[in-house]
Amino acid sequence: MLNENMKTIRKSKGLSQQELAVKLNVVRQTVSKWEQGLSVPDSDMLISISKALETPVSTLLGEHVIESKVDDLKAISAKLEVINLQLAQRKTTRKRILHWFLISLCLVTAAIFAILLALESPYLGWDYSNPETAVLGVAFHSFEWLFVRLVPVILISAVVGIFLTHRT
Repeated sequence: MLNENMKTIRKSKGLSQQELAVKLNVVRQTVSKWEQGLSVPDSDMLISISKALETPVSTLLGEHVIESKVDDLKAISAKLEVINLQLAQRKTTRKRILHWFLISLCLVTAAIFAILLALESPYLGWDYSNPETAVLGVAFHSFEWLFVRLVPVILISAVVGIFLTHRT
């Protein structure tokens, strides 16, 4: 009787065996065994099943329950709630990743700036008569020139982004 009633009520609530198992903190196979009559839940678990199915224990243990139509709106609402929760978690994760990326960008930019300051433009004293040295010097100067002009924009944007993605 319990196995048939449990299965009927679970289906009428629009729950799968897996969803019920998650609510009860058991594996799906355990729910399957209960519904097949291969095993019986203990009294504490019976109370938990009753709460999960929003049905009195007496109904679970009572006479045969007639299967009622699934409350479609309630089932859809519950599934939409789960989807919304997953989307919110995904958004939070992306926001956290962006936040740490921006912090890393600030740190890397500061490190490169410190290295350039420590080097004090060594290419200014190089002998440019050798073509390879000339090319290397021009490349180094170009990088330094571009970096110094872009760093303020990068840092300001990153700091603003860090404040915008900071959790409150």
